[in-house]
This record gives sequence, structure tokens and C-alpha cells, in this order.
Amino acid sequence: MNKKQAVIKCCKAFFVGLVLLILYAPILLLAIYSFDKTNMIGRFEGFSMTHYAALFQNSKVLGMIGNTFLLAFLAAVLSTILGTVGALGMFYTKKRVKMLIHGASQIPVINAEIVTALSLTVTFVAIGLGRSYFTLLIGHMVICTPFVVLSVMPKLKQMDNSLYEAALDLGASPFKALWKVVLPQIIPGVISGFMLAITLSLDDYIVTMYTRPTGFETISTYVYNATTKGNAHTAVTLASLWALTTIIFVIIVLFVVISNLSSIRKKEARK
Repeated sequence: MNKKQAVIKCCKAFFVGLVLLILYAPILLLAIYSFDKTNMIGRFEGFSMTHYAALFQNSKVLGMIGNTFLLAFLAAVLSTILGTVGALGMFYTKKRVKMLIHGASQIPVINAEIVTALSLTVTFVAIGLGRSYFTLLIGHMVICTPFVVLSVMPKLKQMDNSLYEAALDLGASPFKALWKVVLPQIIPGVISGFMLAITLSLDDYIVTMYTRPTGFETISTYVYNATTKGNAHTAVTLASLWALTTIIFVIIVLFVVISNLSSIRKKEARK
């Protein structure tokens, strides 16, 4: 390696490191101070698990966390089913119809989320639906389903379509051919869509605020209200929210690491 290549390599490494630092420094700062005795960032008074204890001793916060994950799971399951069926339908329709439906399905992806939230609110009012858990679930499905379609469609295009036709020639019904032949080939895309749907639902704030029933809290709405309206001390201190942020971040990191290690092992096994 000559001097020029070494300099370029160092510059690339510096740039990547700088980007990672900018992305993760705020999260790491919260993680550090979540183990501090004080409730203020800027001074470290000593290691303590007080904030974690306060977090898990508060029934309201635990209920809010349970509401968030249950909503995300239900929205992800329903969105995955709807998105997978929709992707299959689009894949096996005529080209012009496929392009039209696919374009319409991606409007929530391109559209501003505030526009989607307002549109849902106006629609629910127009048909006489008050804000309830049902409207909240529908709202989350609207933002999650298009991303499931985006995850499944590439797998449909990659698969060998002749296998489906061969299954039909051998006497399988269309449903059985889809279940036994097509679905196993696209299952990685379905799983990716499901995980993406859960992430989107957990992260959503705008649609949740416009479609949730009164008194229903998710992590995003609770943290926003706690940090902007100053009502954190009515249920849990802001420092306890630092602990909640740290726990979520650690779980995500562990999931990513385990997924990558699993993928590497599978590739090595195939070799």
C-alpha cells in the first residue's frame, strides 16, 4: 500500500468514525447518566441504579410500555399479512394494473406523515368513527403496510416463477402452490417486513397522536409530553426515561449483533 492509498484509507476511517460519533454520542450520553445519582446532565455524582428501580416500580410506565409493544405487535402482524397478500396480488396481475396499484400503495411512504395523520383523522370523522384503539391500529397499519410490500416484492422478483407453474401442472391448487412453493421462497422478505413494521410502529408519534383514544399513551407520546409539558414527575422522572432509552438501545444492539452473527454462520455453513 503506497502513501496515497494509506492517506485515503485513514480519511475514510475518520469520516466513518465521525458520522458514528455524531449518531450515537447523544444516546451514549443518556446511557452514562442513566447510571448516575443525579437527575441533571452535566455532573456525575456516582454510580447508581436508582433510575432503573424507579422505572420498573411505576405501574403507569410499565402499562405504557406494554401498550406500546402490544400495539406494535398487532399492527406488525396485520400489516405483514395485508402487505404480503397485496404484494402477491400485485406480482401476479397485469403490468399496467400492477404499476398503478404499486404506485398507490407507496403514497404513505413518500407522503409527509402529518398529511397521512390528518387525512386519517378527517376520514374517521367523516364516517362517524371516534378516536379509539381501532382507529389507532388502522393508523399504524397504514404507515406499516407499504413497507412490508417493499420488503416482499424484491423476493417475489428473485424467485423462480417456474416452480409455481410446475406445482400447478402437478395438480396443486393455486392456494396450496402459494403456501407450499411461493411462501417459503419469500419468507425472508416477509420476516424483514414484519420487523420493519414493528420498528415503525414503536417509533411513530404523529399518527399516534392524531388517532389514539383519550388517555392512551405509548412510549413516544409519553416521552414527548414528559419533556415538553413538564409533567414527567407526575408518573416518572426524566432521569427514568433515560434508563428506558438505554434499555431499548441495548435490546436493539443485541438483536442486530445476534442477527449478523446468525447470518455469518449460515453463510459459512453453506460454504
